[in-house]
Amino acid sequence: MRNSDPRIDAYIAKSATFARPVLRHLRALVREACPEAEETIKWGMPAFVYGGKILCGMAAFKAHCAFGFWRRELKVALGPVSSKEDEGMGGFGRITKLEELPSDKRLLALIRQAAKLNESETPARPRPARRPAAALPVPADLAKALKKNKAAAATFASFRPSHRKEYIEWITEAKRAETRAKRLATTLEWLAAGKSRNWKYETC
Repeated sequence: MRNSDPRIDAYIAKSATFARPVLRHLRALVREACPEAEETIKWGMPAFVYGGKILCGMAAFKAHCAFGFWRRELKVALGPVSSKEDEGMGGFGRITKLEELPSDKRLLALIRQAAKLNESETPARPRPARRPAAALPVPADLAKALKKNKAAAATFASFRPSHRKEYIEWITEAKRAETRAKRLATTLEWLAAGKSRNWKYETC
């Protein structure tokens, strides 16, 4: 699969122990059925894009996993895929172990059918290019703290501008000095652990 996304490796590694083999297996099936699909993260969850459109996606929660095809048209065209489709996001119910997935043969067939449907649809109209937003200046206290914490600085430097902006705004919007100092300390702790500002919501 081209464009293998390391963020999915990180997502799987941070998932609950029961979820990791399920997510790895689903990822491998997508790679086998549609090698041209591209990996990405959509709304904090792993997704696979083919033909410019989302092909399918997966997610891990506290007590179950989910897998499903994106567009409603795909679900209708493919027909019912699970008797538990109303019990969880994605159409395959609440998945807690590999044995609860349909057979590999069935899943591979569904992924290939979904890919063909993506191919047959009119390509989505490209969105007009957006001008990159001006990066927010790094506050002096944050810049000084990052110089003393190499792990946090490395994470901050690797983040997209939007993720850096979330931290900068969180710190600068503090109304009291004590609050700002506390947020700065938390920022360094989370950055050193490789976490984004909203990491708590990425796998919930």
